[in-house]
Amino acid sequence: MDLIPAPRSVASYGDQYLAVGEDTGIAAGAGTEDTARWLRATLGAATGFSFDARREGDDLVRLTVDDTLPTEGYRLSVTPRGVDLRGGSPAGVFWGAQTLRQLLGPDAFRRAPLPGRVWRLPLTDIEDGPRFGWRGAMLDVARHFMPKDGVLRFIDLLAAHKLNVFHFHLSDDQGWRVEIKRHPKLTEDGSWRTRTKYGHRASELWEDKPHGGFYTQDDIREIVAYAHARHIAVVPEIDIPGHSQAAIHAYPELGNTDVVDTAALPVWDTWGVNPNVLAPTETVLRFYEGVFEEILELFPSTFIHVGGDECPKDQWKASPTAQARIAELGLKDEDELQSWFIRHFDTWLSERGRRLVGWDEILEGGLAPGATVSSWRGYEGGITAARAGHDVVMCPLQQVYLDYRQSDGPDEPVPIAYVRTLEDVYRFEPVPPQLTADEARHVLGTQANLWTEVTENAQRVDYQAFPRLCAFGEVAWSELPEPGERDYADFERRMTAHYRRLDALGVDYRRPGGPLPWQQRPGVLGRPLEGPPPNA
Repeated sequence: MDLIPAPRSVASYGDQYLAVGEDTGIAAGAGTEDTARWLRATLGAATGFSFDARREGDDLVRLTVDDTLPTEGYRLSVTPRGVDLRGGSPAGVFWGAQTLRQLLGPDAFRRAPLPGRVWRLPLTDIEDGPRFGWRGAMLDVARHFMPKDGVLRFIDLLAAHKLNVFHFHLSDDQGWRVEIKRHPKLTEDGSWRTRTKYGHRASELWEDKPHGGFYTQDDIREIVAYAHARHIAVVPEIDIPGHSQAAIHAYPELGNTDVVDTAALPVWDTWGVNPNVLAPTETVLRFYEGVFEEILELFPSTFIHVGGDECPKDQWKASPTAQARIAELGLKDEDELQSWFIRHFDTWLSERGRRLVGWDEILEGGLAPGATVSSWRGYEGGITAARAGHDVVMCPLQQVYLDYRQSDGPDEPVPIAYVRTLEDVYRFEPVPPQLTADEARHVLGTQANLWTEVTENAQRVDYQAFPRLCAFGEVAWSELPEPGERDYADFERRMTAHYRRLDALGVDYRRPGGPLPWQQRPGVLGRPLEGPPPNA
């Protein structure tokens, strides 16, 4: 049946099938109404059938919440009498429905029926459930803005691969992407830049036209509701205290005004680590408390990401205001000043029933008591945090940075960093072997990250994400059949069928034989690095 991600157990019954046709209905039990609507919309579009709501008869897809099953687990039985889909929660039913769609064949992923298709389901019993509770993907919409329809499509692609966390990177030096009503200049001035570096920052090429865009608060509510109906949590990221030049451009008082003329700073038009960071003042704290108040109203997610990465301390070292703050608080150095900044918002979020999550630099200077760590610079940050009793999301750049190049061929578009092939991603193990069983319980799960400095549109996002996100989805969902290596040959065989699903969805993925002509970017300078990535 070539299912991706691979389920825990599958029993098949030879060449026996259940026909699906005009008379097939859906019986939705309590709590499964969203999944029933999704099935009618997606399968109805692909087949032309209505899948009317019915309670009686054999020709039914029965959806049931069964709390004897694991929370996100499901049991799917296809018999000659119909389909019985049970989940431990509404989410479990939905993940089972994703498997049901795959069983119908690649054309079930189309948006209109093709002539002459015969629809049938193989008779089977499937029991399944996820390995990790956090199965995430991050999309950076700050470097290159993704219009709302593209975001909704990306969410659908996450759902199709049983990923349940959408990490939404909404602010950076190159743009601010979410409307904040009390601070309107963030989007009026901070959401667009006058030009954009084309390629790596060493490239001589520029796209000499304005680039920008932002999501209104109603856009955000729509995105969150759309994801919620697909049992995906949207975790917003507002980056502090670094990666903040777009905000400083809009409100110069947020920067270190005693060191640099912040009023002259534009929204940044190139890439790299920016020296212009937020000032450690009460003005800045109150400003961002106001920002987060509106963020909390828009995003019901338990977790709120505050970035915390790549914050150069040079301006703080030169700033009398920052040095006075260090002395006032009795801090040792600028690392502890950043820790104080993060701890402030850890406390602030905890008081409102939320949890702070940040990149592993938040370990420097001391980790905030309630913080969860996104371990991106390798395994080390996650190991340190888990041993200290903090929860961790494993997303090491050496394995799951999807902006990294996929081969060392000369036709690979805008090659960045190390080669990370489909097989490399598939062999990623999120739980470091150095952790004890008790420490490993702090690994909430794993996440793949897609930064968009050189990924300028949805077509390029498709190319960088797929098919590697298919492999990552299996890493995040499927239990290892036994300790040790995964069976890549079997995955590669199943991908032969899955490529047809991606084709039906219109995904412009990287083909196994390399980029197609329109996927190449000849002459655009990247930043390839040689050899295996450190700590891979």
